[in-house]
Amino acid sequence: MPRRPLSLRASLLLAALVFTTPAWSADPVHKENVELTAGKSAHSVKGKIKGYATAEYTVTGKAGQTLSVKLKTNQPSNYFNIRQPGQEEALFIGSASGNSYQAKLPADGEYTVQVYLMRNAARRNAVANYSLEMRLRD
Repeated sequence: MPRRPLSLRASLLLAALVFTTPAWSADPVHKENVELTAGKSAHSVKGKIKGYATAEYTVTGKAGQTLSVKLKTNQPSNYFNIRQPGQEEALFIGSASGNSYQAKLPADGEYTVQVYLMRNAARRNAVANYSLEMRLRD
């Protein structure tokens, strides 16, 4: 068996590592649909995220309804964003506006509340224990 130069072997090994996605490299995303109706207008959840992991809660609302979201956490770099369907820019950015949101929804559709850690904490693989309360009312 002929010996290949070290640089070729190193290149092949590097290519194998780059093009193989190990299961441990994916950041987990917890997804949950939240049903808020006339009979159940509030939903509370307790959760935990670590590092770059996120949690996404989907709420279906109608234009003119008031959505309220409050985050309580033990980690100062833990926030949430709210994304509106079909829009690139977030409706609410927690890192700029805090851990409480209340406003009338601009359109019908599914809104996503994403709980995350800021990069400074995610890089350190910090852990956030949180409780999230979501309310929807006419």
